[in-house]
Amino acid sequence: MLPWLFSRKGASGFSWASTADQVTAGVSAAGLTAIVTGASSGIGAETARVLAARGAHVVMAARNLAAAEDVRQAVLAETPAASMEVMELDLSSLASVRKFADDFAARGLPLNILM
Repeated sequence: MLPWLFSRKGASGFSWASTADQVTAGVSAAGLTAIVTGASSGIGAETARVLAARGAHVVMAARNLAAAEDVRQAVLAETPAASMEVMELDLSSLASVRKFADDFAARGLPLNILM
């Protein structure tokens, strides 16, 4: 019974085992700008990868710029046409948040997705 329960798909057609690539297949994010916090590792890096693969311009907000740049290079190796940039953001510092907001606003980009 348990294998059936865990492989059962919901009304969306997806289950707990569905990947971000499967869920977003056929979805275009072209023309959208997304800020992804924590984009240097884990779910933030995966979110940035999938959004970039779907055509969004991804602003990778991270404390560790070197780690975020490594993720960006890995995504670009997989999706050469991806549009991504790395910006420093330490959410534990109000000064860093203000600087990030000022720097992002200066770019003149829309903000369509914040994750």
